[in-house]
Amino acid sequence: MRWLALILALCLTVSAAPAQEVARLEPGSSSLTRTGRGWWGPPPLELQLTLSRPVAYRAYLVADPIRLVVDLKGADLSGTRPEDLPGADLVPAIRWGRFQRGWSRIVVELPGPYRVASAGQRTGDPQSRITVALRPVGTADFYPRPSAATALRDLPSPVQFPESGSREGLVVALDPGHGGFDPGAQSDGQTEADLVLTFAQELRTALEARGVSVVMTRDDDSFVRLEDRMTLAREAGAQLFLSLHADALPTGQAAGATIYLWDPDSDGRAAQQLALRHDRDDLLAGIDLAGEDDALAAALMDFVRTDTQPRSENFARFLTSRMALMGIGLHGRPVQDAAFSVLKSPDMPSALLELGFISDDQDRANLGDPLWRARMVQVLVESVTGWARDEAVRATMLRR
Repeated sequence: MRWLALILALCLTVSAAPAQEVARLEPGSSSLTRTGRGWWGPPPLELQLTLSRPVAYRAYLVADPIRLVVDLKGADLSGTRPEDLPGADLVPAIRWGRFQRGWSRIVVELPGPYRVASAGQRTGDPQSRITVALRPVGTADFYPRPSAATALRDLPSPVQFPESGSREGLVVALDPGHGGFDPGAQSDGQTEADLVLTFAQELRTALEARGVSVVMTRDDDSFVRLEDRMTLAREAGAQLFLSLHADALPTGQAAGATIYLWDPDSDGRAAQQLALRHDRDDLLAGIDLAGEDDALAAALMDFVRTDTQPRSENFARFLTSRMALMGIGLHGRPVQDAAFSVLKSPDMPSALLELGFISDDQDRANLGDPLWRARMVQVLVESVTGWARDEAVRATMLRR
């Protein structure tokens, strides 16, 4: 009966949907600030918005006049005045209000051409802070949406986040492989650790611009233990764990992107290893297994994996189909199973993506090419957000 009670508690934890309270802007702890000097033009700027809870958001630029637009889902800006925002006098004008059902919009007129250098949301309990960093650019490097009307029509669909997550917004963990004293594969003076870190940082920026919160297992050339990577993701409430690699094999043996998923035949061994090597309260989000025996911990982890494994496979389908559509070179067997340590987490859909093999001349050239990386980043952003919307629809159908 005790096992049954724990499994029932687990089911309730997985299926519970977060409350949809209206998020309120807190002008006193929000601001627009200069982050440097504008020697030959407008200065770099940073917009910080503190909200009473995390929300889905998107940030982009439009022209005529040049404006930053930030859309917030489930936020109510009534009762606050743009002119009361600290730093409002740094720009020609700021406006905000409701613009369509369930969404509010903030429009910041800018003193010149800018680019969105980064955008991200840091969540707390219960507050969140959205930060948009703007860097001035020359006119030739200003890439806004074609017009304000186009911005209204062609915005990417707001991400519908999986309702089973521990946070309201979608949280993705990016795991650049290796690092520190472990450079990974090496070829032609390049290391796997450096290449995948660069790619992960570019992917983080693109995901955050679509309103996805991102946690990085490492953001510099440091070494992080394999089990600690999963722990970092779990503590951040990640609903998807994506490990990034670019391995090396003898010339001619492998080329093209490859996706690895957990080998279901390894479930028993992984559960035993996790039970021995992790703290018990770190095995499953939402359930404290401290004091339980290995058999019970293993049984509960196997139970949870019956939900996460199909979701990992669903993400792999989204990713392979979009890579094929975008002309990304794929390995002859693009999806494979493996017992990699970073795929062991039973409560989090996980995948390991070999971006290519740096032992292959073409793959190595691709990884060093900003245009190829931008195309691959686009593929991953569309895969992640498409998978998240599909997960939300599936969750609704299951509840019926």
